[in-house]
Amino acid sequence: MMEQYKQEFIEFMIDCQVLKFGDFITKSGRKTPFFVNTGFYRTGAQLRKLGQYYAKAIEQSFGLDFDVLFGPAYKGIPLSVAAAMAISELYGADIRYCSNRKEVKDHGDKGILLGSPMGDGDRVVIIEDVTTAGTSIQETLPIIKAQGDVHPMGLVVSVDRMERGQGTKSALQEIQENYGLRTAAIVTMAEVVEHLYNRPYKGTVIIDDGLKAAIDAYYLQYGTEQ
Repeated sequence: MMEQYKQEFIEFMIDCQVLKFGDFITKSGRKTPFFVNTGFYRTGAQLRKLGQYYAKAIEQSFGLDFDVLFGPAYKGIPLSVAAAMAISELYGADIRYCSNRKEVKDHGDKGILLGSPMGDGDRVVIIEDVTTAGTSIQETLPIIKAQGDVHPMGLVVSVDRMERGQGTKSALQEIQENYGLRTAAIVTMAEVVEHLYNRPYKGTVIIDDGLKAAIDAYYLQYGTEQ
């Protein structure tokens, strides 16, 4: 049985217009029947809830025995803040948050980091929005490792699109193998389909037989080899 928070998160994405179905083109040029645009989380109440869903996924996948939650600029900055606050609120654990600047300031504080500094022995969980090709982790890891003897533990995203990265495996599997990072998602697209297929939400069936066929066809082309 799918966890309650996952079911709620799927419906929350629909309510926020973050998860949409139709005809879209991804950044990598793939024609896709679904699209996840996290830019539609826009209000304080939405961010608070989003942080709580991330906190539950982090606690379930990594526990709370780590030091820093790192959100890569720019989208990861509010995610790291919201999730760190939610971890404190839900579990009473005080995790530091950290993000990077895209450009180093030339006056005052010259550092590349926002939030907490990182140093020797720190265990770090990286938080991102949606991973498709896994390219951003290539930029993020060197920044973290440049801070000292730091231990990146894992990566958490909101939605695992479950499609191929550079090779035949999923982007999250590639990250796991290439960088030794454990990966987790609040939900996978398989869970989204399972929850919404032929099941009315607010009076509408969002994934009917036609859309399910389009999603299946997409995964035949771009999905991972099982």
